[in-house]
Amino acid sequence: MPRSALSVNLLPRLDLALDFVNTLAYRGSTQSESLNSFFDLLGWCATSGALPKESVAELKYWSTRHAENAGALFRDAIELRETLARIFLRFTSDTMPAESDMRALNLALAETPQRTRVAAEGEGYAWRIAIHSISAAAILAAVLWSAADLLVSANRKRIRHCANDQCLWLFVDDSKNGSRRWCSMQACGNRAKASRHYHRTKSA
Repeated sequence: MPRSALSVNLLPRLDLALDFVNTLAYRGSTQSESLNSFFDLLGWCATSGALPKESVAELKYWSTRHAENAGALFRDAIELRETLARIFLRFTSDTMPAESDMRALNLALAETPQRTRVAAEGEGYAWRIAIHSISAAAILAAVLWSAADLLVSANRKRIRHCANDQCLWLFVDDSKNGSRRWCSMQACGNRAKASRHYHRTKSA
């Protein structure tokens, strides 16, 4: 991969890795993919805060000159997403992740830029890193750090997937009693309520 002098500030949310996994929706049914190209990946990085917009712009310019490398990088990113999906879905059923998936995560973490400097960012602080080699692990550094931080925190016990087996949207259950079941009440929750109501009235 060509070398780049991108410098970015990153302060990843704890659930950023789950958001990345959720870019493939309805995992238990007819899957809906929102990342179909390297540009889609960069768009998600910009809107999610995984990368600053100025870095995304530089990477878009790089990709127009290195289309083949960008395609390979995109495939690596999707492979990382599916590794994270398998890891977190195991946690939703209190099952340990496969050693091969944990090994792949750790290898990717080893490829991320080092977090050696903290700098002011807005009203707070964030990691200042320098990306010298463009790779999926470098671009998704914030996602990978989020995944690792989530796994080593007590919140890993609150990783859930939507109770709709066709959806399987991942989230961290932040309800007081740990009883959240749905990706959202407006989506799968309301559909489940409507289905229960239909079957009750039908059998009445």
